[in-house]
Amino acid sequence: MKITNSNILHVPIIVEQDEDDFYIVSCPVFKGCHSYGKTIEEALDNIQEVIQMCVDEEKEKTSETNRFIGFRELQVSLKSKAI
Repeated sequence: MKITNSNILHVPIIVEQDEDDFYIVSCPVFKGCHSYGKTIEEALDNIQEVIQMCVDEEKEKTSETNRFIGFRELQVSLKSKAI
């Protein structure tokens, strides 16, 4: 999370698409910071509102927010089920 000198917060956003073609967006800096939309633009507009609520809530707490480290891809071997 980075705050510039003009009070603009720079945060990472994860974008996924569900089985109903809705876009799910999450900000890993804040716990429980998720939203969605029918388009990416709508989802991003919605997550901005949620991020603002998270920022306001964090101001009242003494704990720190999560620290974003980065993304990694993990390869997992799936066990095949016996039929």
